[in-house]
Amino acid sequence: MFIASLVVSALLALAVGGSGAMKLTKNDGVMAGMDAVRVPRDRVWVLGALEVAAALGLIIGIVWWPLGVAAAIGVILYFVGAIVAHIRVGDTKGLGAPAVLLVLGVAALVLRLLSV
Repeated sequence: MFIASLVVSALLALAVGGSGAMKLTKNDGVMAGMDAVRVPRDRVWVLGALEVAAALGLIIGIVWWPLGVAAAIGVILYFVGAIVAHIRVGDTKGLGAPAVLLVLGVAALVLRLLSV
């Protein structure tokens, strides 16, 4: 079970870390998505920082399980919020990525708890 937890946590960390980095560098495609859900441009960096922190927490959580659990819970809450933001503005086209990352977050949490 630990190897599955390791793989899922690493994949999720790579995905949210990359997403956070693109928000921090104000990637044009990402900024268009943020505009679609009406996130103020001067606040996008906060979302990027949260994602980078989650990625670091998932990686460190491989060795120290409480941090991995906390990071996975944070990822779940973050992407539930992202899905709500997309639904709120009627942007159903933008639901795919947050939904996949939400599922990966749940998988990371469950696998991490089962491998303690």
